[in-house]
Amino acid sequence: MVHAQSASAAQSDRPSLATRTVRAVRAEAAWGARSLRRALQGPGRERDAVVQSLKAALAAVLAWLAAAWLLPDAFALMAPWVAVVLVQSTIYRSVWQGLQQTMAITVGTVLAAALVIPLGHPVLVMVLVLPVTTLLGNWPRFGAQGIYASTAALFTLVPGEATLDSAVSRVLAALLGTAVGVGVNALVLPPVHLRSARDAVDSAVREAREIVTEVAEGLDEPWEYGRIRTWYDRACRLPRLIRGVESSIGWSRESLRLNPESRRRAEAARLAAVYEETLPTLEDVAERLVALTRTLLEAADESDEVPRPGHEVTRPYAGFLRQVAAALDAYGRTVTGDDPEAARRELREAVGEVRAEQDRLRAELPRNAAAVPEGLAVLGPLLAEARRLATTLLPGGSGEGGGGDGGGDGAPGRQGA
Repeated sequence: MVHAQSASAAQSDRPSLATRTVRAVRAEAAWGARSLRRALQGPGRERDAVVQSLKAALAAVLAWLAAAWLLPDAFALMAPWVAVVLVQSTIYRSVWQGLQQTMAITVGTVLAAALVIPLGHPVLVMVLVLPVTTLLGNWPRFGAQGIYASTAALFTLVPGEATLDSAVSRVLAALLGTAVGVGVNALVLPPVHLRSARDAVDSAVREAREIVTEVAEGLDEPWEYGRIRTWYDRACRLPRLIRGVESSIGWSRESLRLNPESRRRAEAARLAAVYEETLPTLEDVAERLVALTRTLLEAADESDEVPRPGHEVTRPYAGFLRQVAAALDAYGRTVTGDDPEAARRELREAVGEVRAEQDRLRAELPRNAAAVPEGLAVLGPLLAEARRLATTLLPGGSGEGGGGDGGGDGAPGRQGA
């Protein structure tokens, strides 16, 4: 009885379907409002989406007007129907998908007209044509536009009596819609997706810096396996962020193809190359952070026989990681910041501090750990990762000796290339 009452009470505490629906609608409305505010505040993905949506609407209206002027009214719908979906995220994609869609529409229209004109029975032609057009729609040459072969066949059959003139008019309407959609996308604020690559690089660098900072802040606190496991999991996700950087750079390069704005194209191509050159550094940083956090995870695992290091080991190592985080921050601003020259100077200073801290680690940690011999089981891997992290960030990839001040033109210098 008590169990039944508690179950009933728990069930009564759950929000009703109407309440959950209202909350979901409010959450979606809040998300939409935030996106609209960001679109109004300044450049960003939200504003890009608004611009492309308005361009798609403009392309549909222009295609409708052109088709209504040039073609019979029965076929005016085909042109805006094609144009609105061809205002794509890049001009190259608009052109390529326009060709694919036009081929698919032509195939579907020709097949349907070739059978319905002599047979005169639309339902029978559907039975014969749709399996063929649906199968052809899977042809890789059509890409994602293959479905338009079947829809074009249906448009050809539905209005009633089909003629050769109507089939030709339908294909011409599709060509007109393709021309308008591609033209609007290319001539009205042509899209260049450089911002997405910059944001991706910034996100990857920021995540790496935050991981290093959290590890540094947490080393002198009581070690909790769950917390260190979180560091390790975040480090393991870094390669996925870096793949996102690579994908965004490819997207940026695609947005430059066929783009008519030569000045923006040249600048975007230069910056895309800069971002691309950050990939090896980011990959090395990710690899070092995975190894570093794995070492700490093994040391924090109570079921493992590896002893935990004491404060004699962790305190100077935490100081080193803070310098690495500062260097990562400066490195990121040399690539994506507003003042790369100032960031280069900061990076040179930060790299010098990393070198100095590394030297202190080599000199002090073995002496401090000598009083606590069990700490040496962790000390070796920590020193190894300290050296590798420093090498990753130092100009020219050399953490030893003479790279010194003259190495300041290394990785950050790519910005000026």
